[in-house]
Amino acid sequence: MINENQESVSRKNNVFSIFVSLLVGGLAGAVTMLLLAPQSGEDTRLQIQEKGIELRDRTTGMVEDAMAQVRLDRNKFTISGRRKAKELLDQGQALVVEQLDRVSDAAQAGKKAIQNS
Repeated sequence: MINENQESVSRKNNVFSIFVSLLVGGLAGAVTMLLLAPQSGEDTRLQIQEKGIELRDRTTGMVEDAMAQVRLDRNKFTISGRRKAKELLDQGQALVVEQLDRVSDAAQAGKKAIQNS
């Protein structure tokens, strides 16, 4: 169970790292392009606006994908936890039945011993 938590956290960290890397790389590329491209200020402002919108849309998509993955991981973890809880409950019930049978057998043996004496 701890291993599953560690895997989930590791996956979330990986998704976040990829997201940050893409964001930083996109920004660095946009800045480099703007600095090296000779054009008018109006064209540059329009290009910055377009790239900003494009970057926003990409970021939104990546966040949505990351959230979907987190939800999927959460659902898997929940299902796994419920399954394990059910298994433990079944094992506990079996142990209770077994102990009750032993107590009943011991009580019967004690009753017979008292009757025979």
